[in-house]
Amino acid sequence: MKLKALTTAILATALPATGVFAAAMDRSGQSISAFLQPNNYFEAGISVLDPTVEGKEAGTSATRRNISDMANDYYFPSAALKLQLTDKFSFGLLYDQPFGADAEYKGDNVFVSRPGDTVLPASTVDGIVNSFAVQTLEAQGLPVNEQTLAQARTGVLNSTRFQQLSGALSAANGFLGTGNTKAELDTQNISMIFGYQPTENFNIYGGGVYQTIKGNVSLRGTAYSLYNGYDANIKETGGVGWLAGVAYQIPDIALKASLTYRSEIDHDVNIQENLSLMSFPGLNAVLSGLGVSAEQMQAMNGSEKTTITTPQSVNLDFQTGIMANTVAFANVRWVNWKDVSLQPYKFGKVSEAIGGLVGKPDGFNLVEYSDDQWSITTGIGRKLNDQWAGNVSVGWDSGAGNPVTTLGPTEGYWNIGLGLQYSPTPSTFIAGGVKYFWLGDAKAQTGAQAGTSNYVADFDEDNHALAYGLKIGYKF
Repeated sequence: MKLKALTTAILATALPATGVFAAAMDRSGQSISAFLQPNNYFEAGISVLDPTVEGKEAGTSATRRNISDMANDYYFPSAALKLQLTDKFSFGLLYDQPFGADAEYKGDNVFVSRPGDTVLPASTVDGIVNSFAVQTLEAQGLPVNEQTLAQARTGVLNSTRFQQLSGALSAANGFLGTGNTKAELDTQNISMIFGYQPTENFNIYGGGVYQTIKGNVSLRGTAYSLYNGYDANIKETGGVGWLAGVAYQIPDIALKASLTYRSEIDHDVNIQENLSLMSFPGLNAVLSGLGVSAEQMQAMNGSEKTTITTPQSVNLDFQTGIMANTVAFANVRWVNWKDVSLQPYKFGKVSEAIGGLVGKPDGFNLVEYSDDQWSITTGIGRKLNDQWAGNVSVGWDSGAGNPVTTLGPTEGYWNIGLGLQYSPTPSTFIAGGVKYFWLGDAKAQTGAQAGTSNYVADFDEDNHALAYGLKIGYKF
């Protein structure tokens, strides 16, 4: 069973649309299979995703309206060049767009601003009344029980302090944002890889990675409370990381296995932030009434760099011949989303100032994840004749936790994929692939709710996605 000639032909058909919808913001899957092709090799491709992510207001939301599709279509290109410099040394350049997000809420729901929105939801105001009542009882040395708390609450509601605070909050409602919640994040990677092949069977490789990141976020609607009117603009900035790995192959039976580690990459950037409520003239009086210190109010108007970190990851790839003209292949990927969070400077200072109102006295993040991502793709490829080859694959993704951020409310997936490759000459090919994704149900929560069981929406409406890709390749 000699399959050496099939290795490139069959695996190439598996690559289009491989990672386009994964946990958190994972997109490309960060494959290095192009670098492990024999001799000299070039490829270029594009993948497109058409997702449908719908849901319904739930949990702490006061209403139960439907939420229309909030996931935008997107596409991303990739390219690779691999040169076999000598029998033992190789060099490669890989370009991809590994992480991203593209979400936008529309219609009438808690993620879209509308007249009548309030700075604080009724439940939070009720909590403030309770807090003031408890403070009153403790100051008077009285026990806190159902009867005394009810009497104290009546006193708080009629107090000058609360009446002034209530009036100021009502006036502040006119300074909330307008429009809808949306988020976009784009990254680009260029990996420069050097490989050493001490024998025909082993390849030891590593290199540097340059990554850029840019994006913007707008929070709107009652789901975000006083952040209804928050905008963040992340100007494009670069960071440097590295990768390393080892591969083993037995070409005669089309066996190839590789293990690749990619480091996390830090980006230090001055994020341009704006919170419409900051223009409210009586804001300091409101914050003071809520127990926010003068130092905290001053910090809210400051500006410092924010560190944005993209996660470390590990890819395990395997293939082997199983019969004449047929190979089996598999990919296992781990991404360390659990240790990734985003807290822009001003967002963080505001969260520290008002975090006590939601049980987060140390503040909270704009985005965070509770679990690491695991994904598995496996399939079979077959050479049909000298010009045609195809494959079929199935995939599973664990997601990055549930509940999950409102800016990406899905929990993993199952998928099935088909690929087809045409080789007009022995050195060239064009490949296409399509995948259908069954997206996992998820409960969506704001940053203030992260780490709790609270959520504002439920996305369980048979959500799905269709991905397709095209790739050309040249062996020389």
